[in-house]
Amino acid sequence: MPTKIIIASDSFKGSLSGREVGEAAARGIQAADSEKDVEIIPVADGGEGTVEAIVSGLGGEIVSATVCGPLGDPVIAQYGLCGDTAVIEMASASSLTLIPKEKRNPWITSSYGTGQLIYDALKRGYRNFLIGIGGSATNDAGTGMLSALGFRFLDCEGETVGRGGGETGRISSIDFSNVMPELKEARFTIACDVCNPLTGPEGSSMVFGPQKGANKDMVAGLDENLSSFARICAQIFHKDYSSVPGAGAAGGLGFAFLSFLGGKLQPGIDMVLDAVGFDNRIDGASLIITGEGKIDRQTCMGKAPYGVLQRGKAKGIPVVAIGGSVEKYVETALMDAGFRAVYPITTHSIPLEEAMRPEVATSNIERTVRRIIEKTARND
Repeated sequence: MPTKIIIASDSFKGSLSGREVGEAAARGIQAADSEKDVEIIPVADGGEGTVEAIVSGLGGEIVSATVCGPLGDPVIAQYGLCGDTAVIEMASASSLTLIPKEKRNPWITSSYGTGQLIYDALKRGYRNFLIGIGGSATNDAGTGMLSALGFRFLDCEGETVGRGGGETGRISSIDFSNVMPELKEARFTIACDVCNPLTGPEGSSMVFGPQKGANKDMVAGLDENLSSFARICAQIFHKDYSSVPGAGAAGGLGFAFLSFLGGKLQPGIDMVLDAVGFDNRIDGASLIITGEGKIDRQTCMGKAPYGVLQRGKAKGIPVVAIGGSVEKYVETALMDAGFRAVYPITTHSIPLEEAMRPEVATSNIERTVRRIIEKTARND
């Protein structure tokens, strides 16, 4: 029987998708031993590439929708449809990368476009949602997203408040009368790799506000607004979700999913691996090859290769990692974590721009993986 090898890599960001990394690695394996049985399972950690990984892993499709960007301008956002599941990346509609640096301002940015993607999927009949919330440009506690789904946020005079983190402090009551009835049947699993509460020194505004364009005074105002909104929600739902780890993720979007939509927060890589049925698919494998563009001190802090490693270890399957680069002095820590070996795909110094060219990265992956297989055969 041919030996089964799994290739489960994240994208090499800016260079190759997880699928492209896998295809290059597969060619390297076949060049070393054409008898090997190779299966490619692209993975991601809940951020960029999550939709692509899950759609690729499950044989789904990518669809597009025109929605409001974080500043209200129209953007064309994409999301995935797989079986009965919609896979959405908040970054597609509401990310920081959609805004020029000089225009970043969490006082006015809104998550409304993310809600429009959910609305679109609900109207198509989808009820199971997997959502990555990394890369947010917003600090509105998800009120924009919720507004797109029919929730109305009212001021003390009963008027609808505007969008953005600066408006959440004006909210006095919430009107549920026009909420989409489809939401009663919907289930939301949220990829969340931060443990920040909604408010306070470790909260959304204080920790993440500055990178979204907030100055010191704005940070304080945003935090006060979120605290006010959280108190109103606690009165309505008879439970305070603001201190739940992850409530502060994506400018408080985690809080919105927890309190309004019954969402479940889960580490991003676990959400992806569970979605593609990873544990069953690696049964009988003799080796797993994983990877990402840069392997560094952060790799063992919930990133995709580490999640793959944990699943492999649980079944006694050795896991090898490849990276576009491997940070100095981290190999020992990675080996201690359980990786069988860690390989950079470039063995000599070349300019980063050259190394990231897709054709160069592809060739380097093929060569590196071929050597891994040949070395494994000699050791056997």
